[in-house]
Amino acid sequence: MKKHLVVATGNRNKMKEIREILKDLEVEILSMEEAGVCTDIVEDGSTFEENAVIKAKTVALSCGEMAIADDSGLVIDALDGAPGIYSARFMGHDTPYDEKNDELIRRVNAYCAAHEAEDAAGTPEKNEGADAGKESGSPSRPGADEGGTPGPLRSARFVCAVAVAWPDGRIVTATGTMEGRIAWERKGENGFGYDPIFFLPQYGMTSAQITPEEKNRISHRGQAFRRMHALLEEELGKVSDGEDL
Repeated sequence: MKKHLVVATGNRNKMKEIREILKDLEVEILSMEEAGVCTDIVEDGSTFEENAVIKAKTVALSCGEMAIADDSGLVIDALDGAPGIYSARFMGHDTPYDEKNDELIRRVNAYCAAHEAEDAAGTPEKNEGADAGKESGSPSRPGADEGGTPGPLRSARFVCAVAVAWPDGRIVTATGTMEGRIAWERKGENGFGYDPIFFLPQYGMTSAQITPEEKNRISHRGQAFRRMHALLEEELGKVSDGEDL
C-alpha cells in the first residue's frame, strides 16, 4: 500500500504541478481536502524555508501523514529584498497583480534614478560631452545596462523553498532560485503574479513571455521540487530497505 503525501495548499494549479513532478514516487499525493485536513496555518516565519516548514509540519501533525509545502516569492535587491516573504501579501491579498507590478516598477525606477544621479554628481566627467547620459540609461529607463536592457541595479530573483514533514517531527528541505531583473513595463501573457515584470537576460524577455515548458524547466519552483523529488526518492528507498520512516 502506498504511503500518502499531503500537499499543504488549496491551489489547484499548484496541486497539478506537484503531482506532475512527483508522479513517479511510491506515494499517493493528496490535497488537504482529499486528506480531510482543515486547519489554520499561521505563516509567521522570517524566511521562505521557515514558512514552508511551518506549513508542512502543521499539516503533517493534523493528518498523521507525510506533508509537503512550499513558500516562494520575489526578492528585489534595490528594495532590500522586498517584497520577499510578503510577496503574496504585498499591497494586500486582494490588490490586482497589475497594480502590484506597477508599484514595484515605480520603486525600482526611483532607486535606480537616485543611484545614477548620485553617481553622476560624484563623477564630473560624466556630465561632459553630448553622450554624457548614455552610461546611466535614460529618465524613462533608469538602470539600463550598456545594451539598453535592464541592468544589475535592477537585479532580482524568484525564490522557492520546499519542505516535507513527518508526524514524528523529521523535516527535509530544498530550495530553488531563478535570477533576473526588474523590467520597466509589464510584458507577456504566459505567466502570472510577478512574471510580467521579471526580465530574464538570457532570453531577452520576461518570464511571462517564454513558453510555460521553458519556464518550468528553469523556474525556482521547478528546481526546488526536482531537488525534493531526489530527496524523497532516497527517503522512500529506505522504507523498501526495511527502515521505518
